Amino acid sequence: MPESSPHASVPSTPSAGAPVVYREKLWPNAWIWIIAAGVSAAGILVFAPISMAAGYTAALVLFAIITVLLVVSTPAITVTGDALNVGRATIERRFVGSVQQFTAGEATAERGTRLNGLAYLCIRGWIDPVVKIEITDPADRTPYWLASTRHPDQLTAALTRR
Repeated sequence: MPESSPHASVPSTPSAGAPVVYREKLWPNAWIWIIAAGVSAAGILVFAPISMAAGYTAALVLFAIITVLLVVSTPAITVTGDALNVGRATIERRFVGSVQQFTAGEATAERGTRLNGLAYLCIRGWIDPVVKIEITDPADRTPYWLASTRHPDQLTAALTRR
C-alpha cells in the first residue's frame, strides 16, 4: 500500500475562500514602453523602400506584438492567508520563513554576488527593490525566493503577518 505524503498539494491559484492580503503586478516602467515604441519604429525603416504605408503598418504590428508579449509576461505577487504566489511559483504560507527587503546597492548584491544558484527568482530589471523570502519546507531544495517589488514594506508586512 503506498504511503501518503505529509505535504498536501498546493493549488496553482489562490483558493477562493482565502482573502487576498497583498497583490501586485510587476508592470514595465515607462522607459520600457518607450524602447518598445523605438524598436517598433524600426519597422518603418525596413519597409519604407516598399511604401510608407507598409512601413507604418509594420511599426503598428511590431508594437502590438511587443505590447502583447510585455503584458502576458508580467508576473504577479499575491499573498493570501494560505499561500504565496510569485510569478508562476506557489507555496503554502506555513513554509514561508524570514523575509528581508533590499534596495539600491544591497538589492544589486542580492541579485548578483550574494545570489544562491538554487534560489527561485522573479526579478525585473526595471524594479530596484527586492524581497528575499526564506523557504522552510524540508522537501524543497530552494533556500529562498528573490522577488522584485515596488512596495517592499507592504509585501514584507503581508508576509510577516499571520
